[in-house]
Formats: sequence, structure tokens, C-alpha cells
Amino acid sequence: MKSTLLETDFQFTDQIDYYKGKVREVYRLKDDKIIIVATDRLSAFDVVLPKGIPYKGQILNQIAEEMLAATAKDVPNWLIDMPDPNVAFGQRCEAFKVEMVVRAYLAGHAWREYKAGKRQICGVSLPEGLKENDRLPEPIITPTTKADQGEHDEDISKADILKNKVVSPEDYAVLEDYTLKLFQRGTEIAQERGLILVDTKYEFGKNKAGEILVIDEIHTPDSSRYFYLESYEERQRKGEKQKQLSKEFVREWLIEQGFQGQEGQEIPALSEEFAESVSQRYIELYEKITGKEFVKAPIENIHQRIAENLKDYQL
Repeated sequence: MKSTLLETDFQFTDQIDYYKGKVREVYRLKDDKIIIVATDRLSAFDVVLPKGIPYKGQILNQIAEEMLAATAKDVPNWLIDMPDPNVAFGQRCEAFKVEMVVRAYLAGHAWREYKAGKRQICGVSLPEGLKENDRLPEPIITPTTKADQGEHDEDISKADILKNKVVSPEDYAVLEDYTLKLFQRGTEIAQERGLILVDTKYEFGKNKAGEILVIDEIHTPDSSRYFYLESYEERQRKGEKQKQLSKEFVREWLIEQGFQGQEGQEIPALSEEFAESVSQRYIELYEKITGKEFVKAPIENIHQRIAENLKDYQL
């Protein structure tokens, strides 16, 4: 197995807090700045799987950098710099307690709910007679609660968000506007690369000045689902599975192994071959969505490499 980055233990001179997420580690610094390290951990069904995926953190980080730069004119974001292939440096924001999920096709979780008989998701009504992966009449926003560590995200409607004062009406209007602008730009970029942006999620927060910014990653395989544009119509017409670039194939593999993150279920072992195949899928998406060849960063000692690149941050 190639070397993978599963955790970090940095201590920065200006560090005042540390948080370990499912796949990212966040170091909070003075002056409302943060350093986020994208590890090679893989999560599915809100569970971190036991084996790392080579280059996954680098891929997510660098796709996010590309996408944040490509959408910065449409929606302001938190990113300031990327001092290492696995590291992002930017503004600390107070995150909203919801994630804005936007869908243009009936796939993944939405399809599983629809197949189970539901015709309304997060307060949004869906027409009868849809098949898996059919295009929806228009993109819909299906928010989820932003769960604490170890808990599952849950669907929530706009009405409940406002009723329970999770987000103010004024702020939610901005979140909706930014979500649709980001999705529109992401759709255009995907089409330029021969892909379809099927669905994705965005996280937002407020910086010290009270400005709403998109935070975290956007349009990566961890946060998004892509189909191949060229084969979509034919596969749909024939009732075939769509060729896709996303993390959904990992979820499907886990479901086949009898695991969906439910209590009492044992996480299946990931073989080195499977981890390598996941890595190749991530690399494929990077090259497809950015139009660039993926350049592998040195991984003989990732932790030491990152430390060297963060010297300017008073490590």
C-alpha cells in the first residue's frame, strides 16, 4: 500500500483550537484564520472507513482550489492560500447549521427515498413516474442538518429551518441565491469537460465582518456526483446504470457488503486493490473536471512534507 495521510498532530504558534472531522483536520489560529488539512481518510454513510486512499486528500484539496477560484466572481469564499497540496489556509467562519444540497437529477439518496414511495423530499414535491437518474424539471434544494461528529445528517425543509430559526429568513435567502449560482457555474464547468453535475452540497458561514462565504470544498467527488455527458441519454433510454464519477460507487460497494452505517453493522475490510481502485477513480475525476493531468505529490513522508511547507505559519 502506498503511503497515506490518516492523521496529523501539528502545533502552531498561533493555534487556539483544533477539530478533527471525518476527513479534514482544522487548526484554528488567532486573527480568525484557519488551516485545514485534507487527509486520505474515506468516509461513507457518516462513518470513516479503516483504510486510507492514496492521494485522496491532495485530489480533494486541489479540485476545491480550482473550483473556488472559478466561482469566486459569483460567490465569495473563505480561501486565502494553499501552501501544500493537502493544505488550505483561509478565513475562519461561523458555519451555518445546515448544508445546502442541490439536485438536478434523481440519484443517490433522493432516488432511494423516491423508490421507497416518498414524493416529497425536504418539502419539495417530485412528479410521479420518474426513473433512477432522470433529470428533474429544475434543480431543487434539499437541505440537511449539519450533524455533530458521530451523528448522521438529516433532511430538513426550508419551512422547518425558518420555523426553528436555524437560519434567519434574510440569511437563508442569500444561501439559496449563492447555492443556485454555484450550481449553475459548476454545471457549466462540468459540461465544458464532458460531464454532468448531478448533485452537490455547499456549506456556508459568516466571517468576522458578518459576510456570508462559501466554506470547505466544492464540486469534489466527496461533495458531488457527476455523470458522463456523452453516454447519459443512451444509458438512460436503455435503463442502464450511469457511468459516474463520485463516491457513490463506494456506497454501493458497502451496501453490497451489507453495510449502511447502521447501528450494529460491522464495517467491511477494504482490500489494497479496492483502495487503489478508489484512488484511480479520484484521479480520473480530477483530470476530467480540471482538464489537467494529475501530478502526484511526494508521499514517502507526507507529514514531514506538510510541516516543511507550513514553516511560514510558525509551526
